[in-house]
Amino acid sequence: MKQVHLVVGVLAIGLNGAAGLYGAWCWRRVRPSAWFWRLLRGGQAVVVLQVALGGVLVLIGHKPSSLHVLYGLLPLLVSFLAEQLRAASAQMVLDASGHESAAAVGKLPEDEQRFLALSIVQREMGVMVIAELVIVALLARAAGTAG
Repeated sequence: MKQVHLVVGVLAIGLNGAAGLYGAWCWRRVRPSAWFWRLLRGGQAVVVLQVALGGVLVLIGHKPSSLHVLYGLLPLLVSFLAEQLRAASAQMVLDASGHESAAAVGKLPEDEQRFLALSIVQREMGVMVIAELVIVALLARAAGTAG
């Protein structure tokens, strides 16, 4: 079971790292990407699986260090907080552009709608890229404190 936990941990670092790096590249080029979001969601799912496996190990008697548990659980918190900020980022863009809601944007000319949509996606990607890089650092630290 410890080997499965190790393999899933490596996979979590790899997927989240790939999502963070690819997302940063797309963000820098102002290029929305469905693949970024797929990698991101895959990385999040693997982190949840990793935490669940760690919980099973604890339940069957394995005693990890407190730091390992902390660094292992923090990625869930970072991901949750990043999702909250991502959801709020669309409203921040709308507020900054002087629009009350998405319905108000729908009344704009098509090119302005596209610009605002791209601005929202760009902001959301930026938030999630930063979160992914923090998550990778936390997962790497968790790996470094494994016993």
